[in-house]
Order: sequence, then C-alpha cells, then structure tokens
Amino acid sequence: MNIRHLTFRLLQVYVAVVHAGSVSEAARRLHLTQPTVSQQLRRLAETVGEPLLESRQGRLVPTEAGGELYRASREVLGRFDDVEDYLASLRGGARGRCSIALVNTAQYVLPRLLGPYSRAFPEVDVTLHIGNRRQVLTRFERQDDDLYVFSHPPSLAHARAGRFLRNPLVAVAPQGHPLAGRDQVAMSELLGERFLLREPGSATRMLFESWLQEQGLTLGPTLQMASNEAIRVGVASGMGLAVLSEHVLPPEHPDLVILPVAGLPLESHWQFIVRRDRRLPHAALGLLRFAEGHLDECVESRFLCNELAGLLAGLGSDP
Repeated sequence: MNIRHLTFRLLQVYVAVVHAGSVSEAARRLHLTQPTVSQQLRRLAETVGEPLLESRQGRLVPTEAGGELYRASREVLGRFDDVEDYLASLRGGARGRCSIALVNTAQYVLPRLLGPYSRAFPEVDVTLHIGNRRQVLTRFERQDDDLYVFSHPPSLAHARAGRFLRNPLVAVAPQGHPLAGRDQVAMSELLGERFLLREPGSATRMLFESWLQEQGLTLGPTLQMASNEAIRVGVASGMGLAVLSEHVLPPEHPDLVILPVAGLPLESHWQFIVRRDRRLPHAALGLLRFAEGHLDECVESRFLCNELAGLLAGLGSDP
C-alpha cells in the first residue's frame, strides 16, 4: 500500500459507503454523484491493493482487509474531529457537534432536556438517532454516536453509564375498565386479558417478563405492536392492556387509566451511556454537564434521579 496516495477525502468516502451500505446512498449523503463515489472507491482499492467491499444480502460490507481499513479510517478521521471539537471548546464550548442515539421510548423524555440546552447553546449541532434497542445497540457497537440513552445499558466492559431519570413502568387499561376503581389489583386477575407488547428485546418487555417470571405468572393472549404509540392507541381502543413507561402517557389521558396493580410500577431508569474506549467530544461533555446542572429545571421532581456527576467524574480516568 502506497500511503502517499491516500487522502482524507478517500477515507471519508469509504467510511460513508460502509455506513450507508450502498454507493447511491453514500453519494446522496456526501452530495456527490454516484460515478464520483465509485471512482474514489476504485482509487482507494488500487492504493491498498486488496478488495475492500463485498455485497451481502444487497448491502455493501467491508472485506477482512476493508474492515481493518475502516477501523483505521475512523481513528484518523476521529482524531481530526477531536481537533475541531477542541477548537470549538476554545470559543467557550458554544460550538460543536454531538450525536445521540436513543431507544424509542426515550424520545418522550429527552426533548425536555434538549429544548433548554439548544436554546442555551444554539450553535451546537445535536443529531438524534431513534431506534429500537437492537438498532441502538448496533450503533453502539459501531461507535456511530457520542452518547447513547437506554433504560437498560449494555453489559459491556467498555460501557460507562449514568442514571438521570426515573422510568416507572405502569399497567394501563382503557377508561372504564371494570378493575379501574379498585384500590389494588392482583396481576393474576389480569392474565386472562390480552396484553399488547413491544418486540422481543425491548427493555420494557424484558423487565415486565422478568417480573412475571419472578412472580411465577404467565401471560395469556398477547399481541406484538411496533411502537409505544401504537400500543397506547390500541389500549385506548379496547384491544387489550399493556405495561408502558409512564413517560409515554400524555399529561392528560382521558381515554386511559393506570391500574393499581400490586408490585407496580416497576422501577427503571433512563441512563446516558458513553464508551470507555472512545474520547468524548467537548460538545457531548458539555451536554452532560448541562444535564447534570439543569435537570431539575427540565423535568418533574418525582422523576429525578440525577447521578451524572459520578459519570462525569469517571470520564476523567477514561482514554
């Protein structure tokens, strides 16, 4: 490989193609033509002297040599991103970029923090990527983002977590449900009714099923739905019951009622996750510091669980 023939632009194009999985999508994201991207890929492959990409199930993925080049490219480009972020920090931290990946349910809570943060730092470019738990875990493994928001963080040595918000899980039923007026309801009384559930792997579903197992209980009929919003509408329409994050419910929900089920709400927490093996950009650190200092101004006090000071202190010992 002739390193003298490598350029930052070639590496940027290659990383973009790996992320996009196709030349056409990479060209769209880079605002280039497809022939230009294809030509850059050919130049890079000729410089390296090995095939860099192969097609699997209609998606371009790195070969063994390509994977090694991808990791090196991310490291090189990332270091210059760090330089750019450092220069932004010299201007008082008022500029920079921060990419956040969050699981679906967190979209109901994180804007309460990001709204005040964006008003305080309007020139910080915050990008959100929302997906289910599996999708966000994939982004975490690929190091696609700076911050991640889970209710149950990945059990990995290179993950560092800091709780910032309670995420109580409650049982909801349509308004007028016969058990709604009771002081307390046993979960066993609900097992004959249909429950609406998220996909397997959803943190809410995992926590609920784990709790049922501890109680020696098994659900009856179930129906899997693609989103919390769909479940909420389904419950209101009488399709069944559900266990949802209380944050999913609007402040006024006349079509829904929270059932007083013994043992509920299940206690869960929203957590910011960072990777130990990746230097956190200044903009992301600034957002965490803002959250640590202003959470009580952004969310109801009953939901507060601000442990971000410990996360920020620990970041000082990471690479």
